[in-house]
Amino acid sequence: MPAINPRPEEHFARLARLLDMEAEAEKLETLREFERRTPAEAEALGNSLIHLVIRDEDAGLGGRVLLTFGKRNQNLSLPWNRLRTGSPVILSEEGNADSEGWRGIVSRAQRDSIQVAFNQWPEADASSSTFRLDRSTDETGRQRQRQAMDKARDAKSSRLAMLRDVLLAKQPALFEKVETHQALNQNLNDSQNQAVAFALSADDVAIIHGPPGTGKTTTLVELMRQITGSGQSVLAVAASNLAVDNMLERLLDAGENVIRLGHPARVSPELREHTLDLLVEKHPDFKIARKLTRDAHALKNSSFKYTRAKPEPGAREAIRQEAKDMLREARKIEEGVVERVLNSARIVCATSTGLDAEILNGRIFDWCVMDEASQSTEPAAWIPLQYANRLVLAGDHFQLPPTVISTEAAKEGFDISLMERLLSTIGTSISRRLNVQYRMHSDIMTFSSDVFYENSLQADESVRAALLADLPTVTFSPLTACPVDFIDTAGASYDEEQEPNGDSRFNPLEAELVIKKVNALIESGVSPNMIAVISPYSAQVRLLREMLGESEIEIDSVDGFQGREKEAVIVSLVRSNREGEVGFLADTRRMNVALTRARRKLIVIGDSATITSHGFYQRMVQYFESIGAYHSVWEE
Repeated sequence: MPAINPRPEEHFARLARLLDMEAEAEKLETLREFERRTPAEAEALGNSLIHLVIRDEDAGLGGRVLLTFGKRNQNLSLPWNRLRTGSPVILSEEGNADSEGWRGIVSRAQRDSIQVAFNQWPEADASSSTFRLDRSTDETGRQRQRQAMDKARDAKSSRLAMLRDVLLAKQPALFEKVETHQALNQNLNDSQNQAVAFALSADDVAIIHGPPGTGKTTTLVELMRQITGSGQSVLAVAASNLAVDNMLERLLDAGENVIRLGHPARVSPELREHTLDLLVEKHPDFKIARKLTRDAHALKNSSFKYTRAKPEPGAREAIRQEAKDMLREARKIEEGVVERVLNSARIVCATSTGLDAEILNGRIFDWCVMDEASQSTEPAAWIPLQYANRLVLAGDHFQLPPTVISTEAAKEGFDISLMERLLSTIGTSISRRLNVQYRMHSDIMTFSSDVFYENSLQADESVRAALLADLPTVTFSPLTACPVDFIDTAGASYDEEQEPNGDSRFNPLEAELVIKKVNALIESGVSPNMIAVISPYSAQVRLLREMLGESEIEIDSVDGFQGREKEAVIVSLVRSNREGEVGFLADTRRMNVALTRARRKLIVIGDSATITSHGFYQRMVQYFESIGAYHSVWEE
C-alpha cells in the first residue's frame, strides 16, 4: 500500500517500479498465451484472430494504410473477440517464423471483418498469405507515463511542482469562496450545480464523485462550458477512447469548439472530422507542405540518378542540401498549421496516454478535467498534469478499479487510482458527490445506494417506478411488472466448471436458465436490443454467445459493460461449489457495476449456498428477500 505523505522521490520511484512490474506481467502473459495455447485456443479466448485474408485496402486517416481482414470464406463471421476499435494489435504472417509482425490500430470492427490502420504497408512474402491479429500492449503510453513521472518528480518552483505537492499532501488543497454561477444547462439538479460551483472554486484540485446514473458527464460538460465561458482553456481526458468520445460528442452538441487528439482509428467514425490529424489535413497550408515534401523527395532522388554528362563538382551535394531545406520548410509549415488549429479551440480532448508532448509543444491549459479518474492507474494520471494549472477528477471509486495484470503490483497498491488515493489521504473535503440518479427503478438502485453510498442516492421521478410493463410493446405479467428477480439455484446441482486450459469458469445449467429468461422477455414484447446479459466470467460470456448465436442481445463481461445501460439486464454469477468459494466475485466493485446497468428489470441468477459465504452477497440476498424478489429455481 502507498505511504501517507511520501517524499516525491520515494513516491515516483515506487510507481515506476510498479509500472515496470506491470509491463513484465503483460509481457509474460502474452508469452504464455503463445506457448501454452494453439492459435485456435488463443482465438477462442478472444485475444487473437487467425486465418485472416486481406479483403480490402485503402488510404486515409492522416495518411495511414487501412487494411480490412476477414475469413477466407466470406460467409463466415468473425468469432467473438476483444479487438475493439482503438485496440493496439500486432499483425503477423502465418507460416512465416521470420515475420516480426507489424503494429497497428483497429479502426473498425464488424461481425465479418476487421479494419486495421498501419503507419506503413505490411510486406507479406506472398499474395496468398494468411494472417493473424493479436492484441498488443501500448508501449508508447507506458513511456509517456515514465517521462511524466520524471518531470513531476524533478519539478521545482513551477505550477507542476505546486500541484505535485498538493497531490502528495505536502501542501493543503485550497479553495476560493464559492461564487454563484449562472447554469447554462437549466436541467441540472442541485447536487450537479453544487459540484460545478465547488470545482470552479478549486485553486488546485477538486473531485466530482459520480455514482451510477447520476449524470457525471452532464455535470462535466457544464463545468467545461463555464470554464470556456470565462475565456479559459480545458484539457479534457479519460482513461478510455469511448469515454473521451462521449465527452467530445456531448461538448459538440452543446456548441463548443473542440479538437480531439490521438490516432483517428481510435475515434468513432462520426467524430473523426474533429481529430487534429484530419483538421490539419484540410488546412490549405498543409497542402503546400505536402507538395514541398513530395518535391523534396523527388529532388533528393534525382541526385542519385546516373547522367551522361559529369555533374559539376558539389552539384549533387547542393541538390541534396536544397532538398533538406525544402523538407525543413515543409516541417515548419506543418508545425505552424498544428499550432493554428490547436489555437482555434478552447477544449482539447484525448486519452491520458494519448497526449503527445511534441504536438502539444509546451502548451499549458488552465484546467485539466479527467473523467473515469477512478479507472486510471496513477502513473497515467500524471501525463496530463504537466499541461495544466488546475485539476478536476471525476469518477466513482466504488465501480471498476484500474485494470492491473500483475498480482504483485496490485498487492502493493498499483490498482489504487490517484482519485482513490486522494480521497484516502486528504479526505472528502476536496470532493462533492452527485446524488440524483436518472437510470434505474428505485428497487434496482437501493441495494447499491445502501452498501456503497451511505444510502444517499435518490431516484429521479422519471425513473423511480419505471417498469418493463410500462413500455408500449410489452405485455403485463409477473415478469414485466416487477423490477427485480433473484433466482436461487441452491440445491439444484447447477455446478460450475473450470475452463479447459484456462482460469475462467462457466456454468452450463445456469447458462440454459439465462437463455430461458431471455426468451421469456422477448415473448413478453421486450425487443432484443433492450436486453443485456452480464457475467463476471469470460468463459460464461463465451458460452452464452455460442448458445444465443447471431443476436441483437448484448452479452459481455462486467468490465465490457462499464458505463452502459439497458432496459433489462440478466446477471449470471456462475459460482456454485460446496466449498463456498466466490473467487472473482469477491471484487464487490465489479458487482456494483453489474447490478446497476438495468433501467427497468434486473434478473440475478446465482447459488445462494455458495455466494452467501461472502458478507456482501449475504446482504444482497437478504435485500432481495426484503423486496419480494427472491425465487427458488424450483419455481421455474
